[in-house]
Amino acid sequence: MQYVGIQTQQSRNNLRSAFLLFLFPCLVAALLYLSCYLLVLFGQGKSMEIEIMPMVNHFFLSSLPYTMGIVIIWFLIAYWANTSIINSATGSKPLDRQKNKRVYNLVENLCMSQGMKMPKINIIYDSSLNAFASGINERTYTVTLSEGIIKKLNDEELEAVIAHELSHIRNRDVRLLIISIVFVGIFSMLTQITLYAITHMRMRNNKGSGAIFLFILVALVIAAIGYLFSSLMRFAISRKREYMADAGSAEMTKNPLALASALRKISADPAIEAVERKDVAQLFIQNPKKKSKSIFSGINGLFATHPPIEKRIEILEQF
Repeated sequence: MQYVGIQTQQSRNNLRSAFLLFLFPCLVAALLYLSCYLLVLFGQGKSMEIEIMPMVNHFFLSSLPYTMGIVIIWFLIAYWANTSIINSATGSKPLDRQKNKRVYNLVENLCMSQGMKMPKINIIYDSSLNAFASGINERTYTVTLSEGIIKKLNDEELEAVIAHELSHIRNRDVRLLIISIVFVGIFSMLTQITLYAITHMRMRNNKGSGAIFLFILVALVIAAIGYLFSSLMRFAISRKREYMADAGSAEMTKNPLALASALRKISADPAIEAVERKDVAQLFIQNPKKKSKSIFSGINGLFATHPPIEKRIEILEQF
C-alpha cells in the first residue's frame, strides 16, 4: 500500500468531489438521452435513425431542463439534510460532556495537536464496537462512537480510533463520501420506484398495455444503469480512504499498534442493530451490518466498501 501526504490526499479528494459533481449531471443527461432514443424508436416502430433523430433531439431538449431541475433540487435537499438523515439512520445522539469527560479530553487533545477545530461528538447506545465520522463542513463535522467502543477500549485504543475518524475529516473523505452516497441514493430510489410501478401494473392491468409496459421497462433499465455506475464510483472511493485514515491515525498518535489492537476488538463485534442502510454502513470504521456467509461471499468482496480488517491490521503492525 502506497501512502501519500495529507495535502496530496486533500487535493485528490477535492478533485474527486469536483469530478463527481461534474460527472453526475453528465450521466443523468446521457441516460435521459438514451431513454428518449429508445422510447421514440419503439414508439415509432422503426429503426431508421435519420427519421427519428430530430424527434429524439426535440424530446431530449424539452425534457432536459425539467429533469435537471428535479435532480438538482433532490440533490441539494439530500446534501444539506445529510446530518439529520445519518443521525436518524444510526440512532446517534449528542454525547453529554459532563458524563463523558474522558472522550472529550481525548478528542480535544488530538484536535489541538493537529490544529483542527473541535467536531461534534455523538453516541450510539449500542454495546457493539464501532465509530464513524460525518459532515460536509466545520459546522457539521461529527465523530460518532458507539457506547460499546467507549466502554470496552482502553485510552490508547480509543484515542487511535478517534484519530482515525479525525483523519477522515482532515482528509475531507467524509464530504466526498456524502456526495457519492447522495448520487447512489438518487438512482436507487428511481430504480425502486420503477420496480414498484412494474409490479403494480402487472397486478392491476391484466390486459396490459404494451406501450406503458415498454416505457416502464426502459425506465427500469436506465435507472439500473445509473445505479450501477454511481455504485462503481462509490466503491472506487471507499477502500483507499480507510487505509489512508489508518495511516493518519498512526501519524497523529505515534502508536499504530493501538489502532491494530482496537481493530481486533472491533472486528469481533462491529454490528450496530439500528443501521440497516448500506450507504450509511460504509461510513463506519468497520461494516456494522452482520455478515452472512454464502457462495457469493467472494464476489461480494469485490464490491465491498471496506478493505479486509485483517489486511489493515497487518499493515499497521509493519509501521
